[in-house]
Amino acid sequence: MRDATFGGDRGGVAARLRARGDVAATAVNRDHGPALFRKITFVKSLPYRIAVLCYLFDEQGRLLLLHRNKAPNFELYSPVGGKLDRETGESPAQCALREIREETGLDLQPAQVHLTGIVTEEGFDDAMHWMMYLYEVTDSVRVDAGPIDEGTLEWHEPDRVGDLAIPQTDRRVIWPLFLAYRGRFFCAHLKCAGGEVRWRIEQPADDVTDWSSEPY
Repeated sequence: MRDATFGGDRGGVAARLRARGDVAATAVNRDHGPALFRKITFVKSLPYRIAVLCYLFDEQGRLLLLHRNKAPNFELYSPVGGKLDRETGESPAQCALREIREETGLDLQPAQVHLTGIVTEEGFDDAMHWMMYLYEVTDSVRVDAGPIDEGTLEWHEPDRVGDLAIPQTDRRVIWPLFLAYRGRFFCAHLKCAGGEVRWRIEQPADDVTDWSSEPY
């Protein structure tokens, strides 16, 4: 039986290439005789990061954003959030509560946040993949604007967020989808490799879309 990827090479080159942690390989030409490796495409595997974005609003309906002074998204605006601590087995909800506490001083409980969406970004900046859990604090909050370790906290009107210096994936897809699904739930997947953003909604089932390169 011929190897599905490498013609007749069962357990040889195919197995050795698959065993390498940083490279995946695919033979794109083969015939029905001895295996002919005319062209092999190598795809570098990228690290997968898991993070949370936390959307907090005040009594006036303004959104709390962090003007970042560190990578990622240096000098851009983003919601409060950060990477999940996988070494401690932290859950996405625990991560959201921790990041909110560390960056705003608010000590919230799981019942005070709502999971609005899960967004995955494939090939972000051609450097990594992201899985992001989008949480909204369900009650209005009071947080003082001003500097913190990660940057400067600022309050902004939601209808002006698109005018700020925010990541393009946030501007084109994530922020519009968050607004559209507030109080509900969605999943979206973005392909970001090569500087082109294509995306689709994958949940809820009734809203599933084809791939699009247009803003939502």
